Amino acid sequence: MSGLDAPAAPARDASRPGSAARTLEILEAVASAGGATAREIADRTGLPVPTVYRLVRELIDGDYLVHIRERKRFELGYKLHALGVSLHEQIGVSREVRAEITGLHDELGAAAYLALHRGSQIVVVLTADSPAHPRLQPLAFGFHEAAHATALGKILLAGMDDEQRLRHLDPEPMPRFAPGTITTHAELFDQLATVADRGVAWEYGEFQAGATCAAAAVRAASGSLLGSVAISAPEERLRTGRAEVERTLRACASRVSRHFRARAQRH
Repeated sequence: MSGLDAPAAPARDASRPGSAARTLEILEAVASAGGATAREIADRTGLPVPTVYRLVRELIDGDYLVHIRERKRFELGYKLHALGVSLHEQIGVSREVRAEITGLHDELGAAAYLALHRGSQIVVVLTADSPAHPRLQPLAFGFHEAAHATALGKILLAGMDDEQRLRHLDPEPMPRFAPGTITTHAELFDQLATVADRGVAWEYGEFQAGATCAAAAVRAASGSLLGSVAISAPEERLRTGRAEVERTLRACASRVSRHFRARAQRH
């Protein structure tokens, strides 16, 4: 590939992650910046510039990156779009489900989310928000962290037994994301018993200070957990009307569950 002359690469540092991990670091760096030069990628990833050039060449050859020569920058390639389309098809977010999440946003005046549970991961696959009711950051597509500190995560944990939960959770004290984060297993397990009984999970300033979230389970015909629908809003917005929020969430989760069951029957 012309125009990408780089200094010779030094001997491999055995303490660095493998080639696949470093390649993903580069893709994430380019994606988060909306395009980047080799030096910017090196600064963001901590990789040596010769390593960046070598891996970038491979990514360009595979159409995962493109080289914008006049700007000396690298941007995401078209192959990633195809992968994204494939992922969305596997997840199966239909027009009807999108309408349900948008309706939840409109009805409750809060950012609304659909998360699917893939193994032990929680992946937010759809968000409906607006300037008046913005989403929590970083709750966007692909978010799957902090199960103990989010309503989405508590729905997943509520369906596990204690042994499964302990395998999924960090050791005590669990990471603190905000002043309200629960950091002990015993306190969290007590709350999860209530979540299992009511079918709705709440978190108050546990993931982000001043924010309140609530979630309800989406289930397959067998009763197994598929995911959850959720809302988030500033604490003062959800200080009252908890019963209304729970009724609306349960109703939305029930309709979304039916959509997924119908799709499963068609396939």
